[in-house]
Amino acid sequence: MKRSIKKVAVLGSGVMGSRIACHFAGIGVQVLLLDMVTKGAEESNKPAERNKLVNDALQAAIKSNPSPVYSKSVIKRITTGNFDDNLKDIAHCDWIIEVVVERLDIKQQIYTRVEQFRKPGTLVTSNTSGIPIHMMAEGRSEDFKKHFCGSHFFNPPRYLRLLEIIPTPHTDPEIVDFLMHYGDLYLGKTTVLCKDTPAFIANRIGVFSIMSIFHIMDKLGLSIDEIDALTGPMIGRPKSATFRTADVVGIDTLVKVAKGVADNCPTDEAKTIFQIPAWLDTLVSNNWLGDKTGQGFFKKIKSAEGKEIQTLNLKTMEYGPRNKPKFQSLEAAKPIEDLKQRIKMLSAAGDKAGEFYRAFHFSLFSYISHRIPEISDEIYRVDDAMMAGFGWEIGAFESWDTVGVKETVAAMKAAGHQVAPWIDEMLASGATSFYKVENGRRMFYDQNSKSYKAIPGGESFLVMGHHKDKIVWKNSACRLYDLGDGVAGLEWSTKMNSIGGEVLEGLNRSIAIAEEKFKGLVIGNDGPNFSAGANVGMIFMLAIEQEYDELDMAIRMFQNTMMRVRYSSVPVVTAPHGLTLGGGCEMNLHADKICAAAETYIGLVELGVGLIPGGGGTKEFVLRAADEMHEDEPETITLKNRFLSIATAKVATSAQEAMEMGILRKGADEIVMNIGRRIAEAKKSVIELYDSGYTTPIQRNDVKVLGRSALGALYAGINGMWRGGYATDHDVVVAKKLAYVMCGGDLSEPTNVTEQYLLDLEREAFLSLCGERKTLERIQSVLKSGRPVRN
Repeated sequence: MKRSIKKVAVLGSGVMGSRIACHFAGIGVQVLLLDMVTKGAEESNKPAERNKLVNDALQAAIKSNPSPVYSKSVIKRITTGNFDDNLKDIAHCDWIIEVVVERLDIKQQIYTRVEQFRKPGTLVTSNTSGIPIHMMAEGRSEDFKKHFCGSHFFNPPRYLRLLEIIPTPHTDPEIVDFLMHYGDLYLGKTTVLCKDTPAFIANRIGVFSIMSIFHIMDKLGLSIDEIDALTGPMIGRPKSATFRTADVVGIDTLVKVAKGVADNCPTDEAKTIFQIPAWLDTLVSNNWLGDKTGQGFFKKIKSAEGKEIQTLNLKTMEYGPRNKPKFQSLEAAKPIEDLKQRIKMLSAAGDKAGEFYRAFHFSLFSYISHRIPEISDEIYRVDDAMMAGFGWEIGAFESWDTVGVKETVAAMKAAGHQVAPWIDEMLASGATSFYKVENGRRMFYDQNSKSYKAIPGGESFLVMGHHKDKIVWKNSACRLYDLGDGVAGLEWSTKMNSIGGEVLEGLNRSIAIAEEKFKGLVIGNDGPNFSAGANVGMIFMLAIEQEYDELDMAIRMFQNTMMRVRYSSVPVVTAPHGLTLGGGCEMNLHADKICAAAETYIGLVELGVGLIPGGGGTKEFVLRAADEMHEDEPETITLKNRFLSIATAKVATSAQEAMEMGILRKGADEIVMNIGRRIAEAKKSVIELYDSGYTTPIQRNDVKVLGRSALGALYAGINGMWRGGYATDHDVVVAKKLAYVMCGGDLSEPTNVTEQYLLDLEREAFLSLCGERKTLERIQSVLKSGRPVRN
């Protein structure tokens, strides 16, 4: 049966329900969001009064930060209502998602009402995080049971990529396959198939990990600040680490999940780990539940310097100033950029930090070994759940690979941590790792067949780093891979993936090699961001030393390289994600096609450091403004909109917003919902462009610039911003330089010019601004603190 999702009903408009509704609206689906009739309005016949509960919840979601939608324009896809008046409308929905309070009796009451209106074949799923799915299906019709399962989103649904799919014995396998595929392709999720066990996968392992840390902390006498220093980015975990994560999630929620596992998993060999420490019970009884009550493990207070975050002392139960922990091994590990090398080094350290890591790893590794096959038959699903749901950079089994499976098992047993029998069997067979890469495909050890198998669907999730055996060319920053099927792939690794001389060299060499040996080139990477922009540190040094000739050469090289991207004889496709700023944005603007992850934050931000886009970005916005001008509207309107995007350093907060801003081109560029698919989609686009008879574009000599008339209008607008207090004196200097370039200079009338003419104006303005003291102050501030100064 061919199934499509055009309309979704979300039952329950709380924090999760309203945000799930927003996420579906964001991908183009019509949404019916329902909740109870507002208390006190039961006798009213006015929809506004009866629907106040659901409407207020939706508005609160829309106003929340970070935004739950890719663009405010999608909100119109959401219709609100209440269970009494509008439940009948679910008859027109393709998928009904229940997100009501976590009580089995209430959920079953809702399902009884749903069955009155639901048309046969409609999907029904629950967002429960802990109630057994099979219990919710009891008493329902056969058709309901066949189309029912769990669909557990993580909060916030837009940003956390995990979607756990939990079938019951009655769920039709076709429904499971559909939801796994739909969640991946359309919702952009890492869809993980789970067994119907307490807390499913992510919360079972994640809460165990946190509770284990609590017990190890007590044993070793470590503080909250020390634990968060040890369990954050240093080992590939989020900045919120352990205790900040608990405050965000809610300490009561953490305790509830831990008690649920302890109560419902009587045979769990580590159930004592889920026992609640006395100090944790004290926090709950004091109603110190974290962010939701204003204090938990941390508390924000007002001090003479402003706001200060204090840490709870678990011995005295009093808050005090935060301490910056110092461990010798942590200091030694900081310069190590490779996460796996860092983890391996820390796990072997001889100080107290090393003692903590060994205790933590031994406890975690033992636990996950015993959860196979209880919670999942496949190890990669456990790792996928932890990475997508808890923000771990690498999963638990991959972490075990990192420190060495064979090397740790003996030490674990000596420390009293037993491993599951299948681990010993795996090692006895000669297999010494859970994962390996063969021909660019990732393989996992399957304990059922006792062999390695390819992770299903891996061909759609192309990872640059899996092609290390196919490096065509490299320098200290860049690697050019043979991605197969005649396509080359370029990635670079620098701080924040900034673009300097070696990256530009790599890009030029890669295009030359692709033109000679490949169908085309993909530009992307496996890191957290595409690129934070040009190397401003290099620009600052050249400017401060007044090496203007060398600076001119550097800017020319950047511009020429971007034009090389545009006018290569083979297609060049970029695959941006995360931060794609300044020079990173300019690179994408010059590509034949952009395959952007939905979560791409892209823009030309140079004005913030007192510069204008100097790598062809200004030129490109002028060119696009000229192409967008219509006879039925003033020409200056289009130019003004493009000017303001740069002048306000506006960053699109999603690929959808980038499309609306004109950074991505409708009908030419592509938004890829699942971030893991973007490089494979870019490769596919290269092949399609090549097979369609790709030819080198012709350089433009017909770019219409408006000259003096538009320049006067832009200057007037800039002066108005200054008079209104919205722009500083130096903002005015920079903005007028930008306006001059975008108008093509002080021309007496509109004129057609070449791209090179605009590039020359752009470069001259950029160099001029590099000589401004206030620009150098802004750059220096960014280099020191990460924030530009407003001067």
